[in-house]
Amino acid sequence: MPRIVSFLPAGTEIVCALGAAGELVGRSHECDYPPEVQSLPVVSRPALRLEGLGQAEVDRLVAERLGQGGSLYEVDERLLRELRPDVILTQDLCQVCAPSGSELTRAVRALPTRPDLIWLSPQTVSGIEENIRTVGEAIGRAAEADALIRSIRDRIVAVRSAVAAAPRRRVVFLEWTDPPFCAGHWVPEMIYAAGGLDPLGRAGKDSLRITWEDVEAAMPEVILVAPCGYGLEASVELAGAVRRVRGARVVALDANAYFARPGPRVAEGVELLAHVLHPERFPWPHPHRPWAEVPPPPEQGGRASS
Repeated sequence: MPRIVSFLPAGTEIVCALGAAGELVGRSHECDYPPEVQSLPVVSRPALRLEGLGQAEVDRLVAERLGQGGSLYEVDERLLRELRPDVILTQDLCQVCAPSGSELTRAVRALPTRPDLIWLSPQTVSGIEENIRTVGEAIGRAAEADALIRSIRDRIVAVRSAVAAAPRRRVVFLEWTDPPFCAGHWVPEMIYAAGGLDPLGRAGKDSLRITWEDVEAAMPEVILVAPCGYGLEASVELAGAVRRVRGARVVALDANAYFARPGPRVAEGVELLAHVLHPERFPWPHPHRPWAEVPPPPEQGGRASS
């Protein structure tokens, strides 16, 4: 059995969904699902201390660090050597998401034997499926990967069928709120499959900074708040401060579980969007509730702010 180290939460989820959790020997500091992986040794840590900072300050510090050519992560090279990985999972899609580049390349070069380095950098839902297939082939779980991909496709087809006759809901999906960023990569595709339309979304492309005037001009019926790296509780807090648009509901979502990590839960993310946008056509089929309606502050009264 291969010894697997994952520097990427989505990679960790894929390995576990393929039935290979017992082959993981190390994880990143952000890998927390499924819960049992939290007992694994941690091979990466953030280079910046961002705890307790607001989104604007986080955005400024991250941009400053990257602008100086620095990395947002540090790799525990000594621990990595001790773990003796056969396979390492990482990404080069987003410098904010996981170690990618010089810090990891240097650590791998220092290992006594060269592991298979698997780069997971999807741009679309089909790219997520290809990542699952790639991991399955790398760890000897190709059949399991094919079965998982079929399951994901079947669930998304079921959602499309359920909402096919419903009018599309105009939405704006915010991957960050201060400053606001639109949806990118696989998320607009998920929204469309769930019976929505995000005029600001950039399917298959990077998320970009937008303005609140852009949000208002999109005339959304629903503003979906799912800041990258945040769970539901933090998303609810941030959603309470977003600028309101006349007539638009504001719904906070668990970004970490369903939108920021391109892995096996992408199908459940589409189900979540379908229920939020078309609850009468797609009942939520799971016991947990990873979304929350966020009412406007009393002084706003639901009106568009200037």
